[in-house]
Amino acid sequence: MVTHSNVKNLVKILIGAAWLDGRIQPEERQYLREIAQAKGLASDPEIKPWLYELVPVQPKECYEWVREYLGDRPSLEDCENLIEAISGLIYSDGDVAIEEARLLTELQDITKPNALAQPAHTQLLKQIQKLYRRWVEVQN
Repeated sequence: MVTHSNVKNLVKILIGAAWLDGRIQPEERQYLREIAQAKGLASDPEIKPWLYELVPVQPKECYEWVREYLGDRPSLEDCENLIEAISGLIYSDGDVAIEEARLLTELQDITKPNALAQPAHTQLLKQIQKLYRRWVEVQN
């Protein structure tokens, strides 16, 4: 079930992911503001300082938000949705920073314990592999 809290956490994660390389690219800035507006969070007092770059997000915060969002036993759907959302942000500027690739690796690591118990996670891992392949192609 998608709650306001989950949507807000997702927007926080996206903002944090944009900050992973130390600064928000213009394309990422536009993408984030459009997402926040579409989700009705552009003027949220908690989101606003990060969204308008008044306060930087530290990588540690971003990873904490990811763990809070996914919980102890993330569902395949939650993981896929998060990867899809982060991918949209990552590819908005046409450049995948090393830090952003690490976040995708972290997501893969979070889902690994469940991969053995749930074969459906194989599809998630394939999606991550596809993202890496696309990233490598862009780098060449």
